[in-house]
Amino acid sequence: MILIDNQPISFPDSSSQSQGKDILDILLENPTLVSASNQFKSQPERIISDSGAHMKHVYVFQREFATVDPAVVQIVGTDEATTCVGLVIRNKNNGLTSVSHMDFPEVVDRGLNQMVQSINNPEAILDVFVVGGFDDSPNKNKRGRQTRKEGYSYPLCHKIIVSLLKRPEKFHLRLLFVLRHNTKSDSHGNQIPIFGGLLLETSTGRVLPACFENHARSPDEIVRRLLVSVSNDDLNLRGNLLDIYDTRRDIFTIPCVRWSMIWSELAYETAQVSDEEFLLQFSTSPFAEPPHFVQCQRRIGRYVIDHPDWRYTFPGGKPRVFQRNDDGTWFKCD
Repeated sequence: MILIDNQPISFPDSSSQSQGKDILDILLENPTLVSASNQFKSQPERIISDSGAHMKHVYVFQREFATVDPAVVQIVGTDEATTCVGLVIRNKNNGLTSVSHMDFPEVVDRGLNQMVQSINNPEAILDVFVVGGFDDSPNKNKRGRQTRKEGYSYPLCHKIIVSLLKRPEKFHLRLLFVLRHNTKSDSHGNQIPIFGGLLLETSTGRVLPACFENHARSPDEIVRRLLVSVSNDDLNLRGNLLDIYDTRRDIFTIPCVRWSMIWSELAYETAQVSDEEFLLQFSTSPFAEPPHFVQCQRRIGRYVIDHPDWRYTFPGGKPRVFQRNDDGTWFKCD
């Protein structure tokens, strides 16, 4: 169930795909949500450089989710979203907050189950914030290549809204900053997102546009980025978000994922292509990616080439565990 201004929103026959799209269109025009989007858009983007002893944060990568306790963590967020969506669900009763970075419709239903189960109780008031998914369809880019007819953002946003609507929980939709609300044009006329990230201040529940610097996307950046791709090989993980953070102990646990040797062969092949061709082949939004996108992907490829056997990364099939130092940095536990 979705509520706006504490009133339930109902639509006829929300089960059909075409009607589902009408639901999303209607919500994008809702005056309360339009006002919230305009207010969000007017905020300066907050730059997160690192955690400190007095400002602990948790960063969520693509296809991950993390649930945090405001008594332990002050900021939780994600960025680098173009056609992906950052989803925040906050239990207003106790402040427990779950943040995910969803990339395809196939992870939405199970992902919502994971998020809600981590924060819910029968009387919970759940505030929901949705940020990302710029309008990527249909548009001619500067090279004259046609984008995917429907784009990637709309189906994902549509799936999230319809899934929230069908669930029994009461979701108070506070922000829907997606699609046309989160779209601008660059100097070449390509459509790009206005903001690709968000953070939530756990003490206040305030959501702001955000960008995390490289060293703030920790711990275990390269391995966590790698798992976005190779986790598809693991049937137990397919369709799920990676649950990587335990707020009770303030530790990250990166689950063991086994991948085949073919990934190193693929990495070697992609290392031979130009940056431009790399973008066109491996990005859902090649003209909207941040400047560091290709560099990050090549670092992942180099890691797989250097360490093709998953056993190097996960000796004995054990997860990688990281604990926070007193100064906010992370160290790997034996």
